[in-house]
Amino acid sequence: MITSLDPLIHAPARLAIMAMLAASDWMEFRLLREETGLSDSALSKQLTTLESAGYIQVRKWFLGKRPRTSVKLTQRGRAAFDTHVAALRALVDRDGVASSR
Repeated sequence: MITSLDPLIHAPARLAIMAMLAASDWMEFRLLREETGLSDSALSKQLTTLESAGYIQVRKWFLGKRPRTSVKLTQRGRAAFDTHVAALRALVDRDGVASSR
């Protein structure tokens, strides 16, 4: 069960990013930054790590003359996140059963 935890996703900042992306299609960088409370550079670093693993797709585009960046989970990222969440739930459920005895 603990072997199902993904160390790449388990880091708090990346877990928060993955959870937000799991609840949306594309999410703009600025909204991710506001929701996570990360600085631009810290968020960029986390996104690069997730993108390198194939967990997210990054799209850069322009709105008028302003550059925009949007991010979404890939199928691989969705599967990894779902597996990680299931492993966390199993740990919590198991602990809850053990604690009630």
